[in-house]
Amino acid sequence: MIRVAVIDDEPLARSGVIARLAAHADIELVGEYADGASALQGLRAKTPDLAFVDVQMPGMTGLEVLAALPAHQRPMAILLTAYDNFAVRAFELHAIDYLLKPIDDDRFAEALDRAREARSFRRRESALVGGPATGPKSARPAYLSRFVVRVGRRVAFVDIAEVEWIEADGDYATLHAGASAYLLRESLSRLSRQLDPAHFIRVHRSTIVRIDRVAELQPLSNRDALLRLRDGTPLRASRTYIGPLLERLKGLGDAVRY
Repeated sequence: MIRVAVIDDEPLARSGVIARLAAHADIELVGEYADGASALQGLRAKTPDLAFVDVQMPGMTGLEVLAALPAHQRPMAILLTAYDNFAVRAFELHAIDYLLKPIDDDRFAEALDRAREARSFRRRESALVGGPATGPKSARPAYLSRFVVRVGRRVAFVDIAEVEWIEADGDYATLHAGASAYLLRESLSRLSRQLDPAHFIRVHRSTIVRIDRVAELQPLSNRDALLRLRDGTPLRASRTYIGPLLERLKGLGDAVRY
């Protein structure tokens, strides 16, 4: 069973979500809350697996409720909102989806399916690290598994495995995934701390690359290096980052020439 809480200051909106949930046999409603303060208290006490959270509420907003909880205590969240401009912030708080009001039944079912998949993944991950957590997983950093980017008025999801390299663009970053490029509202310095170092490495103050996409490295006279990715993209590696880069590339064997 998936234990669910519903948080919305509008009684009709709450009852609409609850009515939809009643059609799913694997859902158990453990709480409903009309304001942020009571929701925060209820989430701490009931520890639901999933919460449907209204973004805009008087006093404490839905996003503030989620942000007030430590990451290891925060339930999966599906955001309820009349506007789409909260989407990126929502996913920074690890919300798995958001639904625009008035809620569409098909989108509601899709979001619930996504919650089921996410819960299944979390259970498998918990089993791999030795069972359910009893506190914060301080020894296991939570690295990004996907990016959330705006494409016009839409929000797109880019899987981390699709990204080949990332370049700084002022206070933003551009993700390069095949022939596509996505602008992300995030600095390269912050991104470098959120990416799994087993897969990504910074090679320049303005560039991060996925290590297994590097096909060739050519030293330059100023001790910098020219990288060539598997798709032929040339990138410059600064001498400041050459040492760690060479250490990481050793495991690629003949795939890299130096």
